[in-house]
Amino acid sequence: MERWLARLWYERKSPPAWLLPLSLLFAAAVALRRRLYASGWCRSQRLPVPVLVVGNITVGGTGKTPLTLALVRALRHSGWRPGIICRGYGAENRAVRPVNPDDDPGAAGDEALLMAVRSGVPVWAGRDRSAAGRDLLQAHPEVNLLVSDDGLQHLALMRTMEIAVVDGERLLGNGALLPAGPLREPRSRLGSVDALVTNGPAGGPLAPGVPQFVLTLKPVGWVPLDGSGPPREATHFSGRQAHAVAGIGHPQRFFRLLASLGVRAIPHAFPDHHPFRPGELRFEPAAPLLMTEKDGIKCRKFALPDSWMLPVEADLDPALVALVDRTLRRREHGPTTA
Repeated sequence: MERWLARLWYERKSPPAWLLPLSLLFAAAVALRRRLYASGWCRSQRLPVPVLVVGNITVGGTGKTPLTLALVRALRHSGWRPGIICRGYGAENRAVRPVNPDDDPGAAGDEALLMAVRSGVPVWAGRDRSAAGRDLLQAHPEVNLLVSDDGLQHLALMRTMEIAVVDGERLLGNGALLPAGPLREPRSRLGSVDALVTNGPAGGPLAPGVPQFVLTLKPVGWVPLDGSGPPREATHFSGRQAHAVAGIGHPQRFFRLLASLGVRAIPHAFPDHHPFRPGELRFEPAAPLLMTEKDGIKCRKFALPDSWMLPVEADLDPALVALVDRTLRRREHGPTTA
């Protein structure tokens, strides 16, 4: 189903007519929900520290998590003491909870666990982002900024600043709302955010008047899943055949990255947030097993020999970091929006 929808949304210029009535219903529900919050019928929760939301308006991966990690690192260097809140996609229990680096991925969710391992700051996950933020601040009173990984549509949480992330390659697909297209909100929503970040060049502005930046993801190097040896350079598998596993929103991006590193990859695409089991990772012919860090985090406890994950780092435009820092400080004690 996921692959069929990806072809429908990103390979066809226009959606099938039979899905358009459902998209109209979805659009009406989105507009009604936003009006309910704007009118005060539904209440948004204000937290006592600034809230930076990093999200998107499309279904699937766009690079939010690497961008969140890079912004947290940069903002720490600017003097902020951030914490991260997220929904915890893939977690068996959606209740609010802290996420620790040694947690079980099934309990924490893959992206939440990845951020706990990589960020060096408190990470709390839960369906209710407002409650996650309150609990995080109570447990870590030193935190003076919350960064929400995803949550652009989570209107129950008031935010100080919004950043929308767009896949620079796939952009907004056919431009239709769910289920005829990949959009969770109309394209016009991009005009109301504080900054737009495209994962790779987008070929032009997506929302006139909104500052737009390009995010570049760079591979750090291969890390053995079982911790049996030191990391290897990103080009370590150049010229070699390997099995490539990707359970992310856009698997082809990972497979193309491997090709650019000279890997003769045999691709194995899985659904986003797939809960891997040991038997799923045995492939023929025998060859190294390569996967994204998001997938590798979930497979550490049953790692096969010669299995590796590839962390990536986001290369941020200094102008984006300056804009975020300046905007947060200017609005730190001012009004926030739903």
